[in-house]
Amino acid sequence: MSRSSSADELEVKARVDDPEALRRVLGWAGAVSEFRGAMVDRRFDRKGRLERRDEVLRLRIYRPADGSPAYGVLGWKGPHSKRGKYRHREESEARIADPDAALTILERLGFEVTLRIDRTVEIYRLGDAVLRLEWYPRMDVLLEVEGEPAAIERAITATGLARERFLPESLTHFVEAYEARTGRRARLTVPV
Repeated sequence: MSRSSSADELEVKARVDDPEALRRVLGWAGAVSEFRGAMVDRRFDRKGRLERRDEVLRLRIYRPADGSPAYGVLGWKGPHSKRGKYRHREESEARIADPDAALTILERLGFEVTLRIDRTVEIYRLGDAVLRLEWYPRMDVLLEVEGEPAAIERAITATGLARERFLPESLTHFVEAYEARTGRRARLTVPV
């Protein structure tokens, strides 16, 4: 493990209709690209105990598009709430060099994978905000903006997207909106 953190996470998400235009705008605004590639989330639980407490245990595996070695982030998230215009959760994370070993350890401890999410992402930093563009196997492209309120608001303004598009909602909300709008079932995983 090379880095760990514990903090309150504040974020918003928005549907993005034109990712290419958003990329250009982020470049003009001075956003710095920090990652491009695959991001696989595996959420774990034991007999629904974490879900009943509205907690999340997640191993996130990053596979860089440039072929450099994959790495992982093991994280715990506390119960969610709303803080004004933002989704809030307490969060603790640790970066790990060997995500496959972490997966084995979790499984040996009796945790089961309860949810898998596969997506391609681009992560940018703009000031003190982190912006993540997300492409799913079959769903809308989303933009997540995370940081402190002032940094989030500056980043939102820089995107050129209307503020009302940014919601303090979970991925589930966006899945349901996609399915209601298109009549198609969203797909968040790549078949194995």
